[in-house]
Amino acid sequence: MKDSSCIFCKIANGEIPSTTLYEDDNFRVILDLGPASRGHALILPKEHFADVCALPEQLAAKALPLGARIGAAMKQALGCDGFNLVQNNGEAAGQTVFHFHMHVIPRYAGGPSMVTWTPGESTPEELAETAKAIQKAL
Repeated sequence: MKDSSCIFCKIANGEIPSTTLYEDDNFRVILDLGPASRGHALILPKEHFADVCALPEQLAAKALPLGARIGAAMKQALGCDGFNLVQNNGEAAGQTVFHFHMHVIPRYAGGPSMVTWTPGESTPEELAETAKAIQKAL
C-alpha cells in the first residue's frame, strides 16, 4: 500500500526525483538532501509503513543486510572509516517523516560526534524490574 500524501512514498516510487544509489522491487536508496556527512543515504521501502513496528518481517529482514551493503560500498567508494545505521521510531525518538526509513551515515575519522549519548546508571534491581515489564509485553 502507498500513501498518496507521503513524500517518502513519492520519492521511493519515482514520483519525485532523487539521487538514487540503489533500487530493487522493495526499496529505493537515495542520498539525503540534508546530509549529516558526505554520502548520507536513506533506505526507503516502496510501500508505506509508518515505522519499524508496522514493517512486515520479510521486509525488515531485507533492510539490515541492505544497510550493510550500502555502508560497505560507502567505505570503499568514499573512504569513510565506518558508518551508522540509524532508524528512529516515533516523534520522541526523532522520527520526522512517518514512513519507515533507515539512515546510512558515513563516519569519517576526526568528524563530528553524532549518534552518541552519555551512559546512565542502573542497579541490578532496576534492570531486573525493567526486563520483567518488557518481557511481559512480549
